[in-house]
Amino acid sequence: MPLKAVVYDLDGTLVDSRADLADSVNAMLQALGLPRRQDEIIWSFIGEGAERLVRRSLGPEHEDRLAQALKSWRAEYARRLLVKTRPYPGIAELLSVPPEARGVLTNKPGGFAREILQGLGMLDSFRAIVGGDEAPRKPEPEGLLALCRTLDAAPAETLLVGDSTVDVATGRAAGVRVCAVLWGLGSRAALSAASPDHLCETTADVAAVLREV
Repeated sequence: MPLKAVVYDLDGTLVDSRADLADSVNAMLQALGLPRRQDEIIWSFIGEGAERLVRRSLGPEHEDRLAQALKSWRAEYARRLLVKTRPYPGIAELLSVPPEARGVLTNKPGGFAREILQGLGMLDSFRAIVGGDEAPRKPEPEGLLALCRTLDAAPAETLLVGDSTVDVATGRAAGVRVCAVLWGLGSRAALSAASPDHLCETTADVAAVLREV
C-alpha cells in the first residue's frame, strides 16, 4: 500500500537527549544520597519509559525508594529538558519530506516530549504526539494504532521510524512497517537481528525510504 503517514520515535531518533537524561538521573541520585552512575550506563537504560529509567538507575537494592526517586527525577529533568538536547543532524530536512501526516510515539512522558519539540521548533511538524503516560508504553501497539487513526492512515499505510528493538516490536505488533535507524541508541547487531523492514544509516537514507514506499 502507498505510504500515507509516518510516526517517529523521539529519543535516539529525532533528538539526542542522552546528556540531559544522564545529568537528571545523576542529580536525582545525588539528592537521594546515592552514588553517581557513568553516563554510558544510564544511556543503556533509556527507551522504555521514565519509570524503567529511574528503577534501573536506582538498582534493585534501592527499589523501595522508587516513588521518591521518580518525583525527584521528574523535577530534575524538567529543569534540563533543553540544556543539551538537540535534533540529530539532518532531522530538519527529513521533516520536510512527505507524507505530511506525521506523529511522534515515545515512551517519554508526553508533556516533556511536547516541551522538547516546541523548544526545538519542531512541534508544528507533527499532527499528534503520544507519550508513555498517555497510552500503554511501547512495545504495546495501542499508542501506534491510535496515531494511525488520528493520522487517518491504516497500519499498512504507516511507517514507524525508530532506533530500538522496542520500536521494531511495536511496529510488528501493530502491523506497521518499521524503518530502524543506526544513529541512535540501538546497536547495529541488535537492530539487524530484529529484522526491520528498512535499516538506515542516515537521515538521507530514511528520506529515500519515504519517497520509495
